[in-house]
Amino acid sequence: MKILVTGTAGFIGYHLANVLAKRGDEVVGVDNINDYYDVNLKFDRLKDSGFEKEKIEYNKLIPSKKYPNYKFIKLNLEDRENLEKLFKEEKFDKVCNLAAQAGVRYSLTNPYVYVDSNIVGFINLLECCRHNSIEHLAYASSSSVYGLNESQPFSTHDNVDHPISLYAASKKSNELMAHTYSHLFNLPTTGLRFFTVYGPWGRPDMALFLFTKAILEDRAIDVYNYGDMQRDFTYIDDIVEGVVRVIDNPPKGNLNWSGKNPDPSSSKAPYKIYNIGNNAPVGLMDFIEEIEKKIGKKAKKNFLPLQPGDVKSTYADVSDLIEDLGYKPQTPIREGISNFIDWYLDYYKIKESK
Repeated sequence: MKILVTGTAGFIGYHLANVLAKRGDEVVGVDNINDYYDVNLKFDRLKDSGFEKEKIEYNKLIPSKKYPNYKFIKLNLEDRENLEKLFKEEKFDKVCNLAAQAGVRYSLTNPYVYVDSNIVGFINLLECCRHNSIEHLAYASSSSVYGLNESQPFSTHDNVDHPISLYAASKKSNELMAHTYSHLFNLPTTGLRFFTVYGPWGRPDMALFLFTKAILEDRAIDVYNYGDMQRDFTYIDDIVEGVVRVIDNPPKGNLNWSGKNPDPSSSKAPYKIYNIGNNAPVGLMDFIEEIEKKIGKKAKKNFLPLQPGDVKSTYADVSDLIEDLGYKPQTPIREGISNFIDWYLDYYKIKESK
């Protein structure tokens, strides 16, 4: 297949594009390499995929030195004209959209970038998919769409009309927009609600990265809600395996779907929503303890109240993923944390303190 993957300088996109390239798919990666976090990490991910920083120019497609079937282009999804040109010239079979303005807390102070990237960019992708006979659009949603929902584990069959951050609202909007295109134009779309993804090459604004860095530098870590939090931490390899299976299995539409009792996760149209989570939430204090064990050093803790836009607990119901695709994430938290810290120490060339 020829697959467009957006967000390939990002955490999940980098891993996914490499996996698809290794299995023999023709991959075109897109990223605008914005400065939401350290661009050097983004360029290093691209370098690891065979793209030299000096060769990267806006709207210029370049080949990977590592994978002969992988090309990259720096492009904004908001750039409708050049995005349309890319679709017409490259003739993709499928699209996986992992490009987005991420972060819950950042959306409290920078709302407009979420509309530009997550709403305008997404409608441009939908239009390109519609007009270029794309076989399947898979796209990143988020566990944050569950918002004020207190029924756990979070199920895709639950109503999610009460988001508590603009980031979450933008992701819910993507799901609604995708359904409209599935219904009107028979475009198969699948939304993926990711649950707290972590692992090597992870984002510097995420807890594991922040905690590891602070502990190694002998600085205090911020522990929100006084440590009384749970997250369904999901290892990157498990996420990518789930995404690949989804890409390979476009939805066909639910023949039993009824507008009298509508199931939010499916439709008569070729539309589907999946949770991808570990289905095993971990307490924040237990998570920190695993990091301390691996590093061999106790963390100094700065206990703080819950932040605006944040939720106390996440827990994914992945029964649909198991039933439809025969898959369930299963990497233990200890193994995942160990792999991340090994990568971190190697990437930053820090001696492991014992």
